[in-house]
Amino acid sequence: MALFQSGNPTLTQKIFDNSRTQAGDLQGTMTVRGTMNKFGFLMLMVLGAAAYTWQLYAQNNPSLMMTLMWVGIIGGLVVGMVISFKPNLSTYLAPLYGILEGFFLGAISAVLNEAFAKRFPGLVITSVGLTIGVAVAMFLLYNFRIIKPTEKFKSMIYAATGGIAIFYLITMVIRMFGVNIPFMNLGDSSMLGIGISLFVVAIAALNLILDFERIENGAEMGAPKFMEWYSAFGLLVTIVWLYIEILKLLSRFSSRD
Repeated sequence: MALFQSGNPTLTQKIFDNSRTQAGDLQGTMTVRGTMNKFGFLMLMVLGAAAYTWQLYAQNNPSLMMTLMWVGIIGGLVVGMVISFKPNLSTYLAPLYGILEGFFLGAISAVLNEAFAKRFPGLVITSVGLTIGVAVAMFLLYNFRIIKPTEKFKSMIYAATGGIAIFYLITMVIRMFGVNIPFMNLGDSSMLGIGISLFVVAIAALNLILDFERIENGAEMGAPKFMEWYSAFGLLVTIVWLYIEILKLLSRFSSRD
């Protein structure tokens, strides 16, 4: 998951500045409405693909579901990297990214939904609802300028997001050598594990403020039309991250006695 500038690496000022030289006059210019329409389309791709892998699990076809989950994880990473370096390809690749993320999210949600069925029957639907609620709340806080993305605020979110990325990378490398880190295990109910999850959820949510500002600034500076797809993709990256972290947080709470 791309993580820098805007908190979200896919929505950097440099990328928006460079995009202005890429045939903006011929394509038309980016608008906030156009970006949100495309984000809505990407969400439909995510939901459709997620419903498919969820259904595979319900129909007792976990083998195909797991295959699609890994296709989603690896393919989503590759496609996301390509879009990040080649924003002009986002028009074609962003919908594919949405489908790949949907494969992954549907599979992991189905597995966790069953794993926590007794302790927390509504784990997934609650996570979806909270993700939507947090996203709407962040939009309103930004729209009414209750939270203003000042330079100090941005620096704090950049630093925190980068720190989380480094922390996750270190723990992943440590685990590759067979070292178990209990408080990082899914479902770990320790106060340390819950505290870390709460912090990460908060930072993911605050990244949305920076994403909204970057989208608004892109429209104001007259970025080319294809940046609507790119910006919608960047916003989706943050929303997916937020959902996964909320899912992890609720699984931790549901594991407490």
